[in-house]
Amino acid sequence: MGIKFRIFLFAVMLVFTINAQKTKGYQSEDWPVLTTYDVNHLAKIAMPIGGIGTGTVSLGGRGDLRDWEIMNTAAKGYIPTSEKLRYIGPFFALHTQTADGKKDTRVLEGPLDFSLYEGAFGSPKVNHGFPRFETCSFMAAYPFGQVLLSDKKVPLEVRIKAFNPFIPGDVNASGIPMAAITYELTNTTDKAIFASVCGNMPNFIGEDGSVREPKGRGEALIPVGAKENQNVFRKEKNAQGIFMSSKGVAKDFEAWGTMAMTTSSNENVTYRTSWGKEVWGNSRLDFWDDYSIDGRLENREHNGEDRPMASMAVELSVPASTSREVTFYITWHFPNRKTWTPAEDGISNMLTNYYTTQYKDAWDVVEKTMQQLPSLESKTKEFVNAFVNSDLPKVVKEAALYNTSTLRTQTCFRTADGNFYGWEGTSDNKGVCHGNCTHVWNYDQATPFLFGELSRSMREIEFAHATDDKGMMSFRVNLPLERANEFSRPAADGQLGAIMKMYRDWQMSGDNELLEKLWPKVKKAMEFCWIEGGWDPNMDGIIDGCQHNTMDVQYFGPNPQMGIWYLGALKAASKMADFSGDKKFAKTCTKLFKKGSKWIDENLFNGEYYVHHIEPPKSRDDIAAPLLKGLESKDLGSLDYQLGKGCLVDQLVGQFMAHICDLGYLTNQENIKTTLNSIMKYNLREDSSSGFNSMRSFVLGDEKSLVMASYPKERPLYPFPYFTEAMTGFEYTAAIGMMYEGQVENGLTNIKNIRDRYNGLKRNPFNEAECGNNYARAMASWGAVVALSGFHYSAVEKRMQFTSASGNYFWSNGNQYGTVVIENQGNDRLVKLTVLNGEVSLESLQLKGFGNTSFKNEKVLRQGEVQEFLIKRK
Repeated sequence: MGIKFRIFLFAVMLVFTINAQKTKGYQSEDWPVLTTYDVNHLAKIAMPIGGIGTGTVSLGGRGDLRDWEIMNTAAKGYIPTSEKLRYIGPFFALHTQTADGKKDTRVLEGPLDFSLYEGAFGSPKVNHGFPRFETCSFMAAYPFGQVLLSDKKVPLEVRIKAFNPFIPGDVNASGIPMAAITYELTNTTDKAIFASVCGNMPNFIGEDGSVREPKGRGEALIPVGAKENQNVFRKEKNAQGIFMSSKGVAKDFEAWGTMAMTTSSNENVTYRTSWGKEVWGNSRLDFWDDYSIDGRLENREHNGEDRPMASMAVELSVPASTSREVTFYITWHFPNRKTWTPAEDGISNMLTNYYTTQYKDAWDVVEKTMQQLPSLESKTKEFVNAFVNSDLPKVVKEAALYNTSTLRTQTCFRTADGNFYGWEGTSDNKGVCHGNCTHVWNYDQATPFLFGELSRSMREIEFAHATDDKGMMSFRVNLPLERANEFSRPAADGQLGAIMKMYRDWQMSGDNELLEKLWPKVKKAMEFCWIEGGWDPNMDGIIDGCQHNTMDVQYFGPNPQMGIWYLGALKAASKMADFSGDKKFAKTCTKLFKKGSKWIDENLFNGEYYVHHIEPPKSRDDIAAPLLKGLESKDLGSLDYQLGKGCLVDQLVGQFMAHICDLGYLTNQENIKTTLNSIMKYNLREDSSSGFNSMRSFVLGDEKSLVMASYPKERPLYPFPYFTEAMTGFEYTAAIGMMYEGQVENGLTNIKNIRDRYNGLKRNPFNEAECGNNYARAMASWGAVVALSGFHYSAVEKRMQFTSASGNYFWSNGNQYGTVVIENQGNDRLVKLTVLNGEVSLESLQLKGFGNTSFKNEKVLRQGEVQEFLIKRK
């Protein structure tokens, strides 16, 4: 990387750090902040709080709690309520009294958005009738979310701080079923103020946010019901609060379990385990009158509701010019998860969530976690600060960090054996497209680089369970695992990508035992390409058979998307075969790679980009049986749903993955650069208001995007269905590819275009959708961190690599993480390498394109250590 390019990169980073609505990363008090959203950009914000595989509740932009997705199903928009009219859901309130006796009571939320004002019976929004704070803003650096509230009528300023531990490499610490919510009260007056913070939450066990069909015409949809739920106040060693259980909900139901709303056992609290009986709003009025008098609560007898409301008020005095904090812990424990592929063959359709094997119930969660939480918070801050304070452009940090929230949502879960699973995404009330879908999860780079244990579990599922003895990998995994291969359909890109992912995860972890265990099936998966009627039956290095792929169709004939995935898989398989002692197989893969790479450049590159040669099969008999399943194009003589001569946005996804894996170039480097420039030329839509879209609209109005495919010369009558859409995971893939080729400005432009669409006003910054909410493919965004830092780590070779451009970078390999500072020292580079978590073994350190240093004896960098290395230019 030359000096001119480094100056250019610095300038581009500087430009893309500036955004009128968002601020550069800084520390607010002791919590990091990457993005600040003003009052005009709050309506769509819903930041998921919860652990990996536990479900979440989301902190809304105005300080409310929404999207209660803790009972094993998606529940977007769901806010549980107590009484029959469903006016009141979870909320927190503040009561204050000044020294001269002036009182004020209101909910701890900012103003309602105007869109929530209108309804047939007034505002339809839960909790609409409460007084609120007049000003509000939201600050985030995931997993930290903060809401700032103020009002000239309130003598305290309020900062709501919500988080759940998120520590790369530590899956269990990042998988706690808890939302920790702190209310920081700041007294700006010269006299002490009495305050009370009151948490209110219905016991909605049994009501998971899904819906039943209406029984008759005009009847409202009724949420799945709670039954005989109970609230009990408990005070024990570490915590006190309301423990929620159910007598009436069946114990084998997915929404059966326990919840708790607690605080420290040292606090002075009053509580209610039930509100009064509801008649014409009396229960609400009774609560408000009781709490508004003095900030204290008198208990009420159980009112007969199946979803009784629980309330707990914490009293404190806030001295003049001082801040005080009150923390509430919402915990949950719902063990029963229904398999995503239920059967009627006698095999159990119920799975057990991993997190529930770590705790007895929701109370056990808080008792075990509360004492550890300060250190877990400190470790989480260490990670986020290291990341936020790096010199990467802000849009890159935001895209990478905020999409990791998907790991906590109902898109993902873990079973009792610790295995990690993911839908593609979720609808508003259920998972969408089951099975660790290989051709979607191929794009994810957050999981392997932050939580390698989870990524490696996916490889084991793919090869040890989903791949049959002939090498056919089901691109969707059925559950329980005994039925993993029942789907029995391969996807070309999914299977080939899985081979590259196996190489990536083996290299970063150095888990030779895992490679030894899975290599026979990895080899079989590679050989499956060569079966009669398969993807490359004549073994010429060219994929041209019936290729089911991530566009949900089958391509026929050679094309760049599948062809370059194939080249990457061949290269990765060759290296794994060589390490495993299978020299003959390694040579076969290398030979096919060289032939295929040459052929693709000579035959598919049209001077601007790579194209698809559509080659219909002579008959269905020419297609291997496993590849025929789900065939969309019924007329094989006149094929529909092909790419053809289009410029595909992610035609170089295989090269993207090869760069991530440090496998080098798969086709001609100059052709790759030209192709990426052509994608920018033909696929960038500067204004979406004038472009026709025949499918789903993820981009509207004057928003900018990269469309899936453009046809500058010739278009099939019916191309693959999604060609007019724009979806973030594909856009990230192209943008990151541009960064790897030195086209940094173009790459950053595309990432900025995405994040401008997810700005809190129009869409949720923590939910990039595709075929469902919190879509897994969007986690490709972490690849930009890898690309701009130049990071690679091989635990097999004990080799670490970075860019030679000076700067402060964050690095992680799924097991350890840290920072690196690269400084110019005349013609040389000084490298300051810090390990913040775990320990790293090194035999060599390299700055790409600049130089390297090797060590006679292996160096072990332990947690907390900083070591300096001087690397001379070569």
